[in-house]
Amino acid sequence: MKNNASVYELDGRPELKIALPLGLQHVLAMFTGNLAPIIIIANVVGLTEAEKIYMIQCAMVVAGIVTMIQLYPVGRIGARLPLVMGTSFAFVPTAIAVGHAYGLSGVLGASLLGSFVEIIMGIFIKPLRKFFPPLVIGSVLMAIGLSLLPVGIEYFAGGAGAEDFGSLDNMFLGFLVLFIIILLQRFAKGIFSISAILVGIVVGYLVAIPMGKVEFSSVAAASWISIPMPMKFGMDFHLDAVLKFSAIYLVAGLESMGNISGITIAGLDREATEDELSGAVIADGAGSLFAAIFNVLPNTAFGQNAGIVAMTKVVNRYCVATGAVFLILAGIIPKIGAVVSVMPTSVLGGAVITVFAMITINGIKMISRAGFNSRNNIILAIAFSLGLGLSQVPEAMENMPYLFKEIFSDSVVGVGVLALIFNIVFPENKEEVDEISKVQN
Repeated sequence: MKNNASVYELDGRPELKIALPLGLQHVLAMFTGNLAPIIIIANVVGLTEAEKIYMIQCAMVVAGIVTMIQLYPVGRIGARLPLVMGTSFAFVPTAIAVGHAYGLSGVLGASLLGSFVEIIMGIFIKPLRKFFPPLVIGSVLMAIGLSLLPVGIEYFAGGAGAEDFGSLDNMFLGFLVLFIIILLQRFAKGIFSISAILVGIVVGYLVAIPMGKVEFSSVAAASWISIPMPMKFGMDFHLDAVLKFSAIYLVAGLESMGNISGITIAGLDREATEDELSGAVIADGAGSLFAAIFNVLPNTAFGQNAGIVAMTKVVNRYCVATGAVFLILAGIIPKIGAVVSVMPTSVLGGAVITVFAMITINGIKMISRAGFNSRNNIILAIAFSLGLGLSQVPEAMENMPYLFKEIFSDSVVGVGVLALIFNIVFPENKEEVDEISKVQN
């Protein structure tokens, strides 16, 4: 009993038979979220099936290794907390825009150089936090969610450019997965609720097989063992792409700080220390640099795993480490990546559409924390009217400077830059703080 109770201790050492299922629970919660961005970007840049499998393989190995570094820090890199790392959805809209312009090598180059922004942010975390209040971060999260919704619908209908786009078969699979996820999250308990997205995908996948929507030839051709190698797709560096990624790295760092605080408050009954926050954000940046070298998108702390800690109170690092080891082992077995890569696009669409909507809702929640007064309203109005509006009507920027066009062609970056600038230009005064307090009380 004493050994079992150590799962509620940060440094306890429970038996493997107890630790392993708890670690796998974390893997189940993040598995889809870790791989879906990779599949989306692989399709955008036109990778072959073999290249897509390789990229999925890299994503699993990188997530496992970076999670281990968060659990067991290397110097100042890592929080020494039960953080689970994975491929971030926050970068998908920007990666799509950069991928269309410069291909995967441009995405990876921008990801590598941009990661230094988050590393520096982690080193100087205390003085920088004041520039990124909930109003700014919430605005960016809303923009990310809104910009991803069309991507989710395209996948739901079978993938942009597909010959059977919008077919009844595709729509049926998308709705099937969506309804299963909704039912499980609303009515199921325990592991079925936590892993609702994975269960929905598995059911949709199985139903798609007799419908003739799955082609297994690439699975049969994939090898059993293969070690991911760095720089498979090369790197190109473009200033506008680097600046766009840098802006999202700032948001990703602050989002990770929120997840860290959630874990320490719910699981350890205390606020996160400055060293923990700094180590976690540095690891976010360093892990994303490592991810770019190993061919995948940036890695950040996953919010759903912070939710598992809050719900179960299991904060034991050893338990989470067993899940990280499973990810690494799965990543060196290409057949696992092949099985994932042949998933019908509409099955993935049924799963990610709710994830994208939840990103938007989380942004709304964060903005609500900041409150609504005349100052905040005008900042939001400027950020969304210009940040979203200009990206949707790029012809309006035809005569603007090159850098202006590049920033505002990406709605996420445009909203983030405007919210950040005007939050600084219009400092909050006492009357405005009192105005919010009256509304919230």
